[in-house]
Amino acid sequence: MIGGQRWDAVVIGAGAGGSAAAWRLSQRGMSVLLLDAGPRFDPLTDYPQTGADWDLRDFPQKPGSEASLSFGVGQRLLGDEPLLKSYSRGGGPLNDSGKRWMDSYQHVRGIGGTTLHFTGESHRLNPAAMRMQSRFGVAADWPIDYADLEPYYVQAESLIGVAGDAAAGPRWRSQPYPLPPHPLSWAAQTLGRGAATLGMTWHANSRAALSIPWRGRVPCNYCGSCQKGCPRGDKGSADVTFIAAAVGSGRCTVRPDSPVVRIEKDSRDRVAAVLVGRPRGGLERITAPRFVLAAGAVETPRLLLASDGLANESGEVGRNFMETISTLAGALHPEPQHGRRGLPADAICWDYNAPDAIPGTRGGCRIYHASAEAGLIGLANFAVRALPGWGRPHAQAMRRHYGHALYVGAIGESLPNPRSRVDLDVRKRDRHGIPLARITAWLTPDDIVRLRFMAAKSRELLTASGCGDIFETYSSWDRFSASHVFGTCRMGANAATSVVNADGRSHRWRNLWITDASVFPSSGGGEAPALTIQALALRAVDRMVAA
Repeated sequence: MIGGQRWDAVVIGAGAGGSAAAWRLSQRGMSVLLLDAGPRFDPLTDYPQTGADWDLRDFPQKPGSEASLSFGVGQRLLGDEPLLKSYSRGGGPLNDSGKRWMDSYQHVRGIGGTTLHFTGESHRLNPAAMRMQSRFGVAADWPIDYADLEPYYVQAESLIGVAGDAAAGPRWRSQPYPLPPHPLSWAAQTLGRGAATLGMTWHANSRAALSIPWRGRVPCNYCGSCQKGCPRGDKGSADVTFIAAAVGSGRCTVRPDSPVVRIEKDSRDRVAAVLVGRPRGGLERITAPRFVLAAGAVETPRLLLASDGLANESGEVGRNFMETISTLAGALHPEPQHGRRGLPADAICWDYNAPDAIPGTRGGCRIYHASAEAGLIGLANFAVRALPGWGRPHAQAMRRHYGHALYVGAIGESLPNPRSRVDLDVRKRDRHGIPLARITAWLTPDDIVRLRFMAAKSRELLTASGCGDIFETYSSWDRFSASHVFGTCRMGANAATSVVNADGRSHRWRNLWITDASVFPSSGGGEAPALTIQALALRAVDRMVAA
């Protein structure tokens, strides 16, 4: 309640999980207050792609749009791993410290969350990845199975407008994709011919980007700048899909620049209220009968730990942190690849996605076309990173080779381990005096075996596609730079080893639900998590209402 206004539910965090929960609550006839610590973004004014410096732009930063956080000590790099070293022709080795470089957590605070910045990949989880403990002895089993999520995947795909290939593989479907797949770019077709010579399956990626007009939104124009923010609204970010629909119901109020700094509890095993920071200072106390926490796998455990360890009866809040295990490799092709044309991450290979698909390790990966994501679709970055130099010879080389770059990326399973976690940094605090979240990320031997496989396969695909020497590589081996993070409030049937139950509700606190990637018991073999987060949120609300 605020100033006499009563809410049936308060949702904390306006990203993938919070927006889906808010929409479902409003659809169920409930009044919802959706809070986010970050600002609003206006696609037309905040994502300009027409200036001369368009290729040097990243996703825009606004006051409050990135959370302050800290990092634990980086892991010591043991042994020589030339295949995994991050390197650029324009800058040489990117890490000679002898320790893993704790670089960045790529996220956005704001109305839409990190979906504003994401590429828009829209993946269902491999069913086998939901049984990692019982089948492979690692991570933990999900307390639900793929069949429990499948109808919610269908609903989310329809609202967002997901375009995809008909081939389902192990991810069986009760309904086809709502939109036809996007055509493959020139570069993706080149990689597809290389994949065919290696016996690799190569097809259109499933994307939250419109291949045809859908629900009043225009189709993609293939500018390649999804990660810089979509000015047209064809990318299925949460602001133009779930949040727009929730607000359109008349039952959802959205409040940006409203960080929740503490969750209050009562003596009846219920959450009583949240304390929210006002933009001009001071705190506001908001009550409601239901609270949904969806601040992400870093900020959600931070808020719980800072609220006197709320929901941490098991001691698992902040533990089981899983990161983005990834490699990226770029090379020049003798023929133009027209890097500015086409949809980023438009083609993918799932051949190694199953948990037992990679020899010598547990956990799979996916391999995909990553030329646009690498940021070399414009002249400026290409001139610095791919063809460094100066003067007339450099200009001549640029004329010959600009647009010839090809990149292959790979993302793989991240296995939880006792050294990877999110906790509180008691020495560093935000403006409200709350300790910052501290990320400590550690790679296991299994992770490194998987990284070697991913790097080797990516190079093999570039060679088979006709490319020359690799001019740039990035790897999680020596750089923590995660966009997908999971697991810090694991869901499970056993209250002693998990934070929430199969419905996303706290085992103890009866009116508290968590609907973000922190509840994932395993990360999957490279699947982008947004669609699974949204399906979990829709299911959590349905179970909430039915209880």
